[in-house]
Amino acid sequence: MLTIDNLHAYYGKSHVLHGVRFGVGQGEIVALLGRNGSGRSTTAKAIMGMVQAEGLVDWKGRHLLGKKPFEIAHLGLGYVPESRDIFPKLTVHQNLLLGQKGSGKGSRWSFDDMYAMFPRLKEREHTEAGVLSGGEQQMLTLCRTLMGDPDLIIIDEPTEGLAPKIVELVGEYLKKLKDRGISVLLIEQKLTIAMAISDRVLVMGHGSIVFEGTPDALRADSAVRKEWLEV
Repeated sequence: MLTIDNLHAYYGKSHVLHGVRFGVGQGEIVALLGRNGSGRSTTAKAIMGMVQAEGLVDWKGRHLLGKKPFEIAHLGLGYVPESRDIFPKLTVHQNLLLGQKGSGKGSRWSFDDMYAMFPRLKEREHTEAGVLSGGEQQMLTLCRTLMGDPDLIIIDEPTEGLAPKIVELVGEYLKKLKDRGISVLLIEQKLTIAMAISDRVLVMGHGSIVFEGTPDALRADSAVRKEWLEV
């Protein structure tokens, strides 16, 4: 579904990505791992048209580079940024409503699906999003993106700052996406959740992919973990 080849990205004169190459198949969870500053978030932004980039980003036969973020989203890619970016003065329900494409008819996801997945959001349905806890805001951001009915969702650090129980919920949520045929590119620092739910893992260092394989292969490769992941 998603094919990336020889991807370079820049912030002004700063060259951040150096020939990144990987793919994500239908219904596949791929984890992109690496230390802060390795280029993981820049990769997500390059795919979504949010940074200057060159190379190949192919989505179902369409070349994405040069398109605007809203055009890319309408082609079926969802993006959950690390910053969450909820609308603080709107209620939980209004935030979800803004995530819908058109009328929402024909979508794989409904408001009831969101509230069934995260009952806490149902309890806070009419509460302004700005007063939610960090975990609740993360749930809301994930669900708002799903309301746009993407075929692939890019999620940047979804478990950052969350309590262990909420981290488990997020992991279950991501597996539910896979069950519905949705592909996931998971950008994570926590090895535990990434290794538990991913079909494949990529390790990024200095703006390049330095490892690609199964979670078991990464577990067996102590040299890669030590050099590129462990603090």
